[in-house]
Amino acid sequence: MAEGEDMATTTLGVREPVADDSRTDILLAAADCFMERGYAATSVDDVARRLGATKGRIYHHFPSKADLFTGVFRHGMDRIYAAVEPYRNMPGPAVERWKKIAFVHTVRMMRSKTLARVVWEGVEMHLRGATTPEQRVVLADLVQYRNGYSDIFRRTISQARDEGDFDFDDVAITVQSMFMALNSPIFWYVPRDGETEEHVTGIAKQIVTFAYRGLGGKGELNL
Repeated sequence: MAEGEDMATTTLGVREPVADDSRTDILLAAADCFMERGYAATSVDDVARRLGATKGRIYHHFPSKADLFTGVFRHGMDRIYAAVEPYRNMPGPAVERWKKIAFVHTVRMMRSKTLARVVWEGVEMHLRGATTPEQRVVLADLVQYRNGYSDIFRRTISQARDEGDFDFDDVAITVQSMFMALNSPIFWYVPRDGETEEHVTGIAKQIVTFAYRGLGGKGELNL
């Protein structure tokens, strides 16, 4: 979690860090720019204009655009880790634990899609090798951090299969397919004017239900 953040609980029951410091404001403005233009086409000037600040304010916290990008990547991962933390070791059947973390994850993809898109772009850049040697070292560490998050889901669905609640073959393929569904809002979801929490909840439930069926889940999905 970034410096200066506190935790708050939304009406959806999702715990999110509260942005209340200059560094977080910069990260969120940068996330918007990176999502709209991509890493290569975004400049520190763009972020400063979005923020309504000078470049000096940004450079005070981030010495370069690459540092800013990796800062957004880590901030996005810190937030999603914090969101699932209350549920990742929840006692009881693994399938019930999966339902909680999958729902929370999906809501985060909707509510913080700019941060999530930067994480996605960072992974793509790392896989393509579209970075400098120095950036590759930093991104490799961040991708490992992201893989640790993926492992939470991997362990949970594997346990649920062992308990007879899921039915699938290759766990690696299944995890990737599951995340394609749960992450999908970062590519198509656009908030509507006057949208309610109930509307967001309804969309998230549909996505989680789709993933649940794909994992071989049976019966109604009660969240």
